[in-house]
Amino acid sequence: MPLPLHELALAGVIFILAGTVKGIAGFGFPAVSIGLLVLFRPLPEGMALILAPTLLTNLWQALAGPHLKPLLRRLWGLFLGSTLGAAGGAAMLSKVNTGLLSVMLGVLLISGALYALFGRPFPSPKPTTERWLSPLIGLVSGVITGLTGSYLMPAAPYLVALRLRPAEFVQAFGLGVIGALVALGVGLRGAGLLPADLGLVSLLGVVPSFLGLWFGQSIRGKLPEARFRQLIQVLLGGLGLSLLIKGLS
Repeated sequence: MPLPLHELALAGVIFILAGTVKGIAGFGFPAVSIGLLVLFRPLPEGMALILAPTLLTNLWQALAGPHLKPLLRRLWGLFLGSTLGAAGGAAMLSKVNTGLLSVMLGVLLISGALYALFGRPFPSPKPTTERWLSPLIGLVSGVITGLTGSYLMPAAPYLVALRLRPAEFVQAFGLGVIGALVALGVGLRGAGLLPADLGLVSLLGVVPSFLGLWFGQSIRGKLPEARFRQLIQVLLGGLGLSLLIKGLS
């Protein structure tokens, strides 16, 4: 087993927490889980550990909604760009210093938190602009996913700018993550960063992740969601700052 027993238990708790956040807010599983896992495991290992839970929770999220066909017709360029970008990012992963990767992830979490707390929404693009902008946004988001494991920026604010309804946003975000994570998994495996034992632990993480997802969905209507999202962003920003300091030290 690649993780000591106490770290394995800690990873299970992290997956429950990340699943709970995703169940309430509809996103945030990779950011929460990786942000906590890399406090005691190298970033490439953290990325490998979250693959199965993140892929399966997002697959459920993407296929459970009623807007699959319209979203695929409208945003296929975003999803394709995310997949290709993640493949390219994963190919560079083994060549990038681990400290630099921690800095990148820290900056990503901090910028995402600051944007969510204080940023203004991106202007909604015109349909003609959206056709070429979606693949570009997907490509950039995919590269960042391939290097850090977190599919967040700039995909999330871009989907907000498209003025999607909440259910459409959640489903579109899940669809973007699926292609990026499949490409990331293939890239990690090809680079020798996804050994069978880490893959087994990742599969074991599916159970606590769905327990957290179920718990989060059960309490979604009982909490003030806006306040909860603010709290999560503050916590993610704090995690990002700690990773930034760790990577620079």
